[in-house]
Amino acid sequence: MSKYDIIVLGSGPGGYVTAIRASQLGFKTAVVEKESLGGVCLNWGCIPTKALLKSAQVFEYLKHAEDYGLKVKDAEHDFDEVVKRSRGVADGMSNGVKFLMKKNKIDVIEGFGKLKNGKKIDVDGKEYSADHIIIATGARSRELPSLPQDGKKVIGYRQAMTLDKQPKKMIVVGSGAIGVEFAYFYNSMGTEVTIVEFLDKIVPVEDDDVSKQLERSFKKSGIKIMTSSEVTKVDTSGTGVKATVKTKKGEETLEADIVLSAVGIKSNIENIGLEDVGIAVDRDKILVNDYYQTNIPGYYAIGDVTPGQALAHVASAEGILCVEKIAGQHVEALDYGNIPGCTYCSPEVASVGLTEAQAKEQGLEVKIGKFPFSASGKASAAGTKDGFVKVIFDAKYGEWLGCHMIGAGVTDMIAEAVLGRKLETTGHEVLKAVHPHPTMSEAVMEAVADAYDEVIHL
Repeated sequence: MSKYDIIVLGSGPGGYVTAIRASQLGFKTAVVEKESLGGVCLNWGCIPTKALLKSAQVFEYLKHAEDYGLKVKDAEHDFDEVVKRSRGVADGMSNGVKFLMKKNKIDVIEGFGKLKNGKKIDVDGKEYSADHIIIATGARSRELPSLPQDGKKVIGYRQAMTLDKQPKKMIVVGSGAIGVEFAYFYNSMGTEVTIVEFLDKIVPVEDDDVSKQLERSFKKSGIKIMTSSEVTKVDTSGTGVKATVKTKKGEETLEADIVLSAVGIKSNIENIGLEDVGIAVDRDKILVNDYYQTNIPGYYAIGDVTPGQALAHVASAEGILCVEKIAGQHVEALDYGNIPGCTYCSPEVASVGLTEAQAKEQGLEVKIGKFPFSASGKASAAGTKDGFVKVIFDAKYGEWLGCHMIGAGVTDMIAEAVLGRKLETTGHEVLKAVHPHPTMSEAVMEAVADAYDEVIHL
């Protein structure tokens, strides 16, 4: 039997990052992976979807070249080549993880791992043991009873990335990050897209102003949006799909080539031995303490299988914290109130902290500032004037409660707010930190200035 200090079950952005940090700390480390190094994020999620979205963005630029004083005749896209490029990017990143495993002397055990008592893992009949076992098996597309996925006409995100041919019409069910990103991509490529959202606004976790702005931008680009609506059944017996949608006004039947189910994720916790070992689970999530220990000593869990936000950067942070605690380092519990969320449609969406509604629900007296990109010199020059930056401060103490952005490149800007909140920065300090001009990022300073009645450019 092979013996390790740490074995990580799963090699997504939680698992492989955890393994590398463990190795850096001097632990003899192995990862178990049943499919591809890098997990969903590198192979079927974060990375290849961004490649698809970049192709869509470039195509949009070509279609609007005249707005920039340029002439491009008959710009066309090759759907197969767009998909091929995306897969190439994913393969390159996965190979990069293979290199990192080798560089950090981490053993990669290929196969399906199942937890055993006594801090052991069975991988396709062979047993391995470790002092510490970290579960990082991630999640997959969730299926609704009314929307069973057949992988052909009713699909999840994996199939949406590698369709053989581009559909003429698509219904996207769910308007979280996955739903709106694919809606933007397919609409940009020329597919007629309809979004069906159960709640009363799209991107429902975002600030109300952001949701309204994205809905305006999407409708302007030709995407049909149905909120407060639910797909109750689908008929795939014909050449396409007929979806029955329950709305406030009654039932409506939509026809399309494909329905994309983007209604959330399901944790991968089945058949991995949790019951055999006695690891506690509640509502599809493994229960852990602040340092990701389960109720059974020597077993830990991080990432999408635990109750925190199901985001790649959260899984990475949790894994690093977990092994640093195992190594005896002084670590602080992760602040889940300061986790940035990013959505990579166009315009992009990024946020951290409380929304305006959440702050008011908590009874806080707030100062709110907003700066539209229509007043930004850089946005005007770039032709990307849709959107704004919105900031929320506690009126009494000056605490930066939340920051919400929608516009070009805002996913690269949100880190300023995350760092500022981490360092307990006040609005006055943001105002006095000189921001470069002309940039999109100075909209953060301008929004703060608006909150404190000092805005110059509005």
